[in-house]
Amino acid sequence: MSTQILAVGLALVAVAWTVLPFLRHDAWWIRVFDFPRVQGAVLTAAVAAAYAALAGWDGALDKAILAVLGLCVAYQGFWVLRFTPLYPKQVLAAPASGPDNHLAILTANVLTPNRNADAFLKLVRATDPDVIVAVETDAWWQSRLDALEADYPHAVKQPLDNLYGMHLYSRLPLEDPQVRFLVEDGVPSIHTGVVLRSGHRVALHALHPAPPSPTENPTSAERDAELLMVAKAVAGDGRSRVVVGDLNDVAWSATTRLFQKISGLLDPRVGRGLFNTFHAQYPVFRWPLDHVFCSPDFTVASLARLGDIGSDHFPIHAVLCHTPAARDRHDVPRADAADEALAEEKIVKVNGDAPETA
Repeated sequence: MSTQILAVGLALVAVAWTVLPFLRHDAWWIRVFDFPRVQGAVLTAAVAAAYAALAGWDGALDKAILAVLGLCVAYQGFWVLRFTPLYPKQVLAAPASGPDNHLAILTANVLTPNRNADAFLKLVRATDPDVIVAVETDAWWQSRLDALEADYPHAVKQPLDNLYGMHLYSRLPLEDPQVRFLVEDGVPSIHTGVVLRSGHRVALHALHPAPPSPTENPTSAERDAELLMVAKAVAGDGRSRVVVGDLNDVAWSATTRLFQKISGLLDPRVGRGLFNTFHAQYPVFRWPLDHVFCSPDFTVASLARLGDIGSDHFPIHAVLCHTPAARDRHDVPRADAADEALAEEKIVKVNGDAPETA
């Protein structure tokens, strides 16, 4: 009897892991289960094997429990299927072209206590991006990153010692760069125009909202509101746009999917891979927190997760190609009335109406 109770207990834990994210409540201890979908699938499969070994599979109850566990494995896997080569690419591969229409972006959470700036600067030199976005940067990091100014003369700097500093360096001209605190006073975002070599203008938004966690915000409300405020502000104006940064949310979460539906922006990872960036030191607990989204007039020349820089995040390097003809070839996410209402509810809960964003 004791082994039967143990087996049932393990099955209940695995089912709870799958079911909790169904709840719309934004408490951190619920939303944290949005993150480990791959781990949840593996754990549930292991529990199913353990259940069969401990309790057997002959009885009607045993078969029912194993069937439920099988459905849980399939459901967890469904969330990440889009981020494998088995799924169609959401952003098309770029046609052969010169660099004039390219926008190469390196985005990295460098981790404020990490003092291995040389590793990051070496990575910049190796990848040679047009734009660098670094988050969790304080005054010490700024003193090191300013070495880039010879090659990257255009910069937006917001050093902070609260883990939410943000710096942007660009070799391409910037237009009307702004630092904004959309939701929380100590959590900035950068919004700027970037002029490609072709002369085409791209609106770039760099974000790093605070995560839901027992040491940060007790709920995901602030994070969700910031993402959706930007989504609403950029939606439907036809401008070329790119959103990058550590969003403290995974690519498959309900919030990120809602962000895409409201904004109409595309995710280059869909159909290409997970590109897990966090946690760099713990491979078993790793998921995609660092993002690059683009408007449908872009295609992808390359997308890569880069190596260790001493942070708890790996950097992401993306080369996007402005391809106007691709706008009509992409399947753009669309919001329905329920999506719009949910987004408005989440924004109003925290910050009132969404402001206009450049």
